[in-house]
Amino acid sequence: MKKYIIFFIFLFCYEGRGQKLPNGFTYLLEIDPTIKKELRYYTSKNFVGTPIDGYMKNKIIISIPAAKALKKIQTKLLDSGLSLKIFDAYRPQQAVDHFVRWAKIMNDTLKKQLYYPDIKKSELFKLGFIALKSGHTRGSTVDLSIVDIKTNKELDMGSSYDFFGEKSHPFYKKITKTQMKNRMLLRTIMIKNGFIPYDNEWWHFTLKDEPYPTTYFNFTIE
Repeated sequence: MKKYIIFFIFLFCYEGRGQKLPNGFTYLLEIDPTIKKELRYYTSKNFVGTPIDGYMKNKIIISIPAAKALKKIQTKLLDSGLSLKIFDAYRPQQAVDHFVRWAKIMNDTLKKQLYYPDIKKSELFKLGFIALKSGHTRGSTVDLSIVDIKTNKELDMGSSYDFFGEKSHPFYKKITKTQMKNRMLLRTIMIKNGFIPYDNEWWHFTLKDEPYPTTYFNFTIE
């Protein structure tokens, strides 16, 4: 038993730590290891269809105040058999630049049917789905959903994460009552714990009192 305990401690430390982070940042695992993750931009499972620049390891980095706020939310959800699931948190500026380059290549539509079937790629900037700057790069913005712990399945939100279209607007009318209830569960608990929602995406929230409101970081995720 002692060997297993030592191994678990080693594994936790190995998974949590990487490069030396700037002051005020942390690996989310070190604040709350129970929060689930699926770092889409580390993989090809995203709207570009390839791993994104700057995502060198499958680790969630975020500002310490945002991480502590997420821990409070997670504690409340666990009581109901639910868990947060993080898709993205801190995002290097080089990743944003990668999105911008991709958005300008009009014939690269590999993932169109999955992520933006009803929108022309040329409209992604105008509609606010792609931008030159992102709140994620300031370190206190997070993309997330809620998971049922027993089934390990995400609650049905009426559209998938990173779906570019009106269907992803938080108050979109043409979804079921259950889907709207799930969206409002996420929205309500995030707002109550200091996060501000984004009008275009049900999954996107920024800490109201973010520590670096005007600083856009570019260190890689390692």
